[in-house]
Amino acid sequence: MRTPVITHFAKNDRALSGRRRIAVLAATTVLAGGIQFLATDSAWACGDERIGGPVSVAPGTATASPDAALVSAPSSVVADGRWNEVTLKVTDRTGVDAHGMEPFLGLYTPGSGSAARVGDVRMQLLDYTGTWKDLTLIQGCYRVVDAASTQRSRLDNGSSATFKFRFSLSPNTPEGVTTVDLLASANSAGATTTGGSDLKPVKVTRTRGAAPAAPTTPAKPTKPAPTKTAKPAPAEPASDRTPAKAAAPAKAPAAPAATPTAAPATTAPAGTPELAQTGSSSANSLLALSSAVLLALGAGVLVAVRRLRPQR
Repeated sequence: MRTPVITHFAKNDRALSGRRRIAVLAATTVLAGGIQFLATDSAWACGDERIGGPVSVAPGTATASPDAALVSAPSSVVADGRWNEVTLKVTDRTGVDAHGMEPFLGLYTPGSGSAARVGDVRMQLLDYTGTWKDLTLIQGCYRVVDAASTQRSRLDNGSSATFKFRFSLSPNTPEGVTTVDLLASANSAGATTTGGSDLKPVKVTRTRGAAPAAPTTPAKPTKPAPTKTAKPAPAEPASDRTPAKAAAPAKAPAAPAATPTAAPATTAPAGTPELAQTGSSSANSLLALSSAVLLALGAGVLVAVRRLRPQR
């Protein structure tokens, strides 16, 4: 009579043991994932190593791409559509020739507020013919605007090549974007690891209508002025009519000259409160809340596992 009872108890014990192992494994996985999620920044979770700052690779790493460095770049740019040139230098120190090498320039918006979008950025590359070539941009990893491709070339081992880029930020760039980081990198066909990269912060400023108003106002009075003075000189011999028409263009430029001076005075203070705006760290709060839920879930699973243990 005891044998079936013992056998039945052993079967239940094995079942409980198997369930206990599965529960412990699940709890360990949840806890490990929650702790790692807490300690990992969103930028690094994305996998773009350039965001962390300049990266160096040991020379002779044949599986890596060539190194890229920023030779010259502006320290500040204006979000008004004007071009800003950047010089990028690529050096092959891998020990093998780099075939199908492409230089890349990316724009990363630090922080957790507004970020530059693909529609806000234009980028060009100076190709071999000396012509500026428009680059197709894509939304890269975690607040990064990258070029889909640039131009492929061969770079011999131990040699370097210099490339010129230029980019612009449109006036529609979000007000919260006050800084962008320039990311320099290079990829080569067949490489399994990234090469050395570079990063430089660039301040973003804005103009409030004063800059575009200046070139438009003098252009209008200068064009009609010579046409009016040229007609009365040969056509009318009378002396009393020439001074009357000559005095008309002298008063015309005085009126528009007063209007642009008043415009910047009203529009200039408007930029101060908008530039001071900063976004809340909504992304970091969400990460912390999610991590807390994961930790609580893992703790609950561990408590449930302990209760499943048979009391002896």
